[in-house]
Amino acid sequence: MRIEYSKGQRASTELIQLHRRSSAVAGGRKMKVLLIFPPDWYPSEPYLSLPTLTAVLRAAGHTVIQKDVNLEMYDWYFSEDFLKRVLRKVPQQLDRLRKLAKKRELEEWEADLQLALCDLTRQRIAELTDKAERAKRIVRGEDFYDIDKLEWAINTFREITAAISLVYAPARICMPPMETDLSYKVFMSSEVMDAVRDTQVNVYRDVFDHLVKPTIEAERPDVVGVSIVLQQQLFSSMTFCALIKEQFPQIHVTIGGNTVTRLRDVLPGSPLFAFFDSAVIYEGETAFLQLIEAVGAGRDLGGIPNLIYRDAAGVHTSPLTYAEDMGSLPPPDFDGLPLEKYFVPDRILPYLATRGCYWGRCEFCDHGEGYTAGYRTKKIEQIIEDIRFLKTKYHTRHFHFTDESYPPALFRKLARRLVETKMDILWTTHMRFEKSLLDEAVWRDARDSGCRYLHFGYESGSERVLKLMDKATTTDVIKRHLELSAGVGIWNHVMGFFGFPGETREEAWQSVRFLEDNRAHVHSLGFGTFDLSKHTPVAKHPEKWGVTPYKNPDWDLALDYYYTVREGLSVEEAERVFEEFERNHYPGWDLRIFIREYVFLYIARFGLSKLQDLQFNPDRIPAGTASS
Repeated sequence: MRIEYSKGQRASTELIQLHRRSSAVAGGRKMKVLLIFPPDWYPSEPYLSLPTLTAVLRAAGHTVIQKDVNLEMYDWYFSEDFLKRVLRKVPQQLDRLRKLAKKRELEEWEADLQLALCDLTRQRIAELTDKAERAKRIVRGEDFYDIDKLEWAINTFREITAAISLVYAPARICMPPMETDLSYKVFMSSEVMDAVRDTQVNVYRDVFDHLVKPTIEAERPDVVGVSIVLQQQLFSSMTFCALIKEQFPQIHVTIGGNTVTRLRDVLPGSPLFAFFDSAVIYEGETAFLQLIEAVGAGRDLGGIPNLIYRDAAGVHTSPLTYAEDMGSLPPPDFDGLPLEKYFVPDRILPYLATRGCYWGRCEFCDHGEGYTAGYRTKKIEQIIEDIRFLKTKYHTRHFHFTDESYPPALFRKLARRLVETKMDILWTTHMRFEKSLLDEAVWRDARDSGCRYLHFGYESGSERVLKLMDKATTTDVIKRHLELSAGVGIWNHVMGFFGFPGETREEAWQSVRFLEDNRAHVHSLGFGTFDLSKHTPVAKHPEKWGVTPYKNPDWDLALDYYYTVREGLSVEEAERVFEEFERNHYPGWDLRIFIREYVFLYIARFGLSKLQDLQFNPDRIPAGTASS
């Protein structure tokens, strides 16, 4: 099923140019814009939305401050300043529990919390502070490439965030994995708003006071834009937006990003709109540029594409949409981001050469919802020049090509041109298993061009299920891809899931058996269960798949639905298959480090020779305290 792109009236290029000329003639003032990337995301590389917008806004003469609050927050968490703040909060949390105990008997977890808080002494905080600073030095320096020290650092981050959680309980702060939980439901507007106001659990209020507010006071921006990629970021984003509107009401606050686009149908009527002034949906470069110029000139926002906005009359959705011309976009601008502070020893930069997915037919996927036009790409020479520019300017050889799925023709061309130009980079990207890429010369070019790590969309090892999904590949093609990539020394990471509607238990285990049979060529994998996301073809045509979705009207921000099926694995049965798979699979797929950028850097440094070192061994003596 092809993606449906008809989402409103398409604004012509001529209309966009007219807006730009009108803005110039009107003499709209140059604006100061603060762009924020909010928590929670692993701080291993910049997220591309801010540098992409920054490049366009600066080219138009506007001043941009980029602030990766997520990165700065974790740098702050693992510092003496923040951990002393935690120590000061211990008596407050104990006092809260004592008062609660006078009203009712404490629950078991609350009693356990009391005991744990009593152990959070000045000496313990001093110990954690020392470990935090050493852990940051490890992930940012050469000790990163000592797997024992890196594993110790990751475990230290987890240990410290567990300690931080004690003073914000019942919230649970966790990194890694990124599983911070404020104890509120992110799929309900009412609960998100309650979380924003909750001074006990909402750590992001403290993050705002320490990291966001001082920047606003110092820079005095006209517009603040917040990029929301994951739904979980709604907690931090809405906290920041609410506090900005409360304390700096003159600032225009706008939100954008993948999650905002997916919520476009419910945002106009959501009470969350009280926290911000506008929302940019779909692609944001042209829309955001027109927005800030209209705000600067005091003009009506009605003619701006890809915009939902609030004025005195209410909330309005622009009928116009616009899709970017990839060839006209400059390379991303990372100036102003503290690139040296990311939790990696070697700088990794993201780069996007395409928009949309060239295939666009997978029945389980909703990535196309972020676009109002089909697949587009920059020309190969422009891509090469962008990469050369970024490599030289930011002194890095490591690139993450963040395209939805790298097109096979472009994969061939890029690898060949990188070899011909002697670009000398190391790179990773995301791909489908394509029958047009079974030529050994292609994979030699890929290796020689610096490709070291590939994420493959495997999904299933059942031919019937692959056809149901419209994957247009076969197990023979998948097997050959794995052999070819592994044969030239490129790490392959295989992603799949259980429970696609109609899949049987036998077919689910067929997926596992296929990988087990080919495990000599499979380096790592990630499995999960099927999610019925609201914008997928399956959710839009459930009757075709024998699916019955259950939509709770109170869950207004839900992006996934519970469902039942007419045939095949139920939600619960798929979960049981997944749990059984987690307990019983080839142990070589369990890695000591699971952060994708970390695996990429290891493979980029050592090739596949470190495979056994990366694999988890339950008999291994745990890494002790790392030396500084």
